[in-house]
Amino acid sequence: MQVRLADQSDGRFAPSPTGPLHLGSLRTALVAWLFARGAGARFVVRVEDLDPQRSRPAYEAGQLADLEALGIDWDGPVMRQSERLGRYDDALATLERLGRVYPCFCTRAEIREAASAPHGPGAGGYPGTCLALSDAERARRIAAGDRYALRLRADGERIEFTDRLLGERSMVVDDFVVRRADGVAAYQLAVAVDDAAQGIGEVVRGADLADSTPRQILLARLLGLPVPRYAHVPLVLGADGARLAKRHGAATLADRREPVGATLALLAHSLGLAAGRARVGAAGELLHEFDPVRLPSEPTVLV
Repeated sequence: MQVRLADQSDGRFAPSPTGPLHLGSLRTALVAWLFARGAGARFVVRVEDLDPQRSRPAYEAGQLADLEALGIDWDGPVMRQSERLGRYDDALATLERLGRVYPCFCTRAEIREAASAPHGPGAGGYPGTCLALSDAERARRIAAGDRYALRLRADGERIEFTDRLLGERSMVVDDFVVRRADGVAAYQLAVAVDDAAQGIGEVVRGADLADSTPRQILLARLLGLPVPRYAHVPLVLGADGARLAKRHGAATLADRREPVGATLALLAHSLGLAAGRARVGAAGELLHEFDPVRLPSEPTVLV
């Protein structure tokens, strides 16, 4: 399978508008912006609002305001995934023509049970239950009105890539969902399609998403899309060692109850920048000293 790599360094930040941005997300946005602007590239914002139950325009507005407060600017209009459903349907149609998708009727509970069984695929892996169904059985269940998602038939392909921060990575891809049971495109498909549409050359995001990367690379290859480069930033942790969340307190820009410049300085210090400075006026003040090679390789605790 021929791989077409993206040939530019354009970057992006792609939050979900399901609540205020916490400091970990703001730190990731800052790093992604520094990567792109430091390379003289474009930087865009994409709102991943495919969860209608949790997404709110007010959260989106608040997130964009927080970025602006830190001096993080972007090029062009904000892209919203809820406005691109037809593009995802087109991608699904391509995968169907390739014979790479099949209906999956499994519930989450059934998948967990199968994964934990002896000789099962283990946590997070799909056991292939519905792949083994006959065409007649699939047709019968669809005609009966059973809800189903669509899964990509990955054929156990191993994907290898080099992460700018994590180094060499390799993972066997299981059969993952590309369309949810409610008929909406799944995260992995939407991201692969949108990164290509926005011309993203390097995806900079939290290390918790590193395991999603092989799936997105496989989708890009199957759809004939360019594959971006990747840099996964070590996470921000609370004092208890868990991923930073609202329960840790003072986790958002508003929660800090201090000048924005002080919070920006805190984020900069966690990246090895702005040493000795109590405040940083705007993200652009960090560009002259930013060097990806010097970024911390371990998770950071912010207090």
